[in-house]
Amino acid sequence: MSFNIGVVGTGYVGIVSGTTFAETGNNVICIDIDEQKVEKMREGISPIFEPGLERLLKQNIDEGRLTFSTKLEEAVLSSSIIFLCLPTPPGEGGAADLQYVMKVTEDISEIIKKHNIKERRILVNKSTVPVGTAQKTRAIINNILGDNHDIHVCSNPEFLREGFAVEDALKPERVVVGTDNSEVAETLKSLYKPFLRQGNPIFVMDVKSSELTKYAANSFLAAKISFMNDLSYFCEKVGADIDLVRLGIGSDSRIGKRFLFAGLGYGGSCFPKDVQALNYASKDIDADLKIVQATEDVNKRQGERFFNKILNRFKGNIKGKKFAIWGLAFKPNTDDVREAPAFNIIQNMLDHGAEVAAYDQEAIENTKLTFGNKIEYTEDMYTSLDNSDALVICTEWNVFRNPDFDKMKSKLKNNIIFDGRNVFDLVDIKDTNIEYHSLGRKSLNVSI
Repeated sequence: MSFNIGVVGTGYVGIVSGTTFAETGNNVICIDIDEQKVEKMREGISPIFEPGLERLLKQNIDEGRLTFSTKLEEAVLSSSIIFLCLPTPPGEGGAADLQYVMKVTEDISEIIKKHNIKERRILVNKSTVPVGTAQKTRAIINNILGDNHDIHVCSNPEFLREGFAVEDALKPERVVVGTDNSEVAETLKSLYKPFLRQGNPIFVMDVKSSELTKYAANSFLAAKISFMNDLSYFCEKVGADIDLVRLGIGSDSRIGKRFLFAGLGYGGSCFPKDVQALNYASKDIDADLKIVQATEDVNKRQGERFFNKILNRFKGNIKGKKFAIWGLAFKPNTDDVREAPAFNIIQNMLDHGAEVAAYDQEAIENTKLTFGNKIEYTEDMYTSLDNSDALVICTEWNVFRNPDFDKMKSKLKNNIIFDGRNVFDLVDIKDTNIEYHSLGRKSLNVSI
């Protein structure tokens, strides 16, 4: 059974969800207020870099299952299921800003009233929203339409990993649906059935539990990252190796191997804002989540520690020095620079009077929106090294893992690497005679 689906918002979640819903035979219309963006999507040009997405986008456009519009009314009139995939950025104090969700809910209700639509509409909140948001959206609908309507609000949080979003959408580990209506639950089960053929579960629960599940998942994963980053500092102090510790604990099935890599901290569109939002919500109801607060604190401190490592190596003065930056995106396989740790490093360098030459295979254009001509951008990774005092690695792109060390030494003014992602094996780097500083591991070839 195919469905007519509306997707409001074409960020990471919206464009991936809309495209993959179309890929399973549904008729999908995606709505965005940006006319230029809509025109590009109509041409099959993805608004984001995500492996595998553009091929599916073009294919489903060509086969007539996927269309785009700036007119919300088109989606409301034609769709029985409407997904809200809208931004919920941090507001004051870290609280999730729900203005876009509430405004679109109001607009949808007004369109339903205007056209006297009696057929059922399922309004699915796929945005990451605080507990109680569904109640607020229902109140808006009831205020505009009264009690005589067939509009149902439910929660269906996304669990997409940037860089693997298409894979996660097509083969989700689980689907979570929050609703108190059994018919709505059955409809969404039917919609997701093609995605769950391998036997992965769909969990139907109350709306509040569904809303909290997304925040809980992201905050727990962020806590794992912060724990390892905090431990990396301890390792440096006592002479242990964080990578060996990772192997030792990651083999325990109760802990697992993922999210245990020390680095510059988490970034992106989800972890920072979701941790902040859950932390804010806990304080708002006087139920402080101490571990969530510590997760946020450690993440901020990790970047500061790394920059101080660079600053201390140059005796507190980097004015006039030049640094090559490898990696600008917050993680590999994406062009997303939101809350990217590299940005804090770059800003600190500029504030201290240093020059920066940066390379990233996907994120340069997005970086220009923040730094403009304040830094240099290079077309390849080696050019950034020309006359640089040191290399700083901020994103673990695979292309950085096996470089030509001799070529690097011929270009760097000082043969110094600060590795914020522990990209290189200590055994491999030892014989290069390059001074090497990483996280949670001993420094190598230091002559000062």
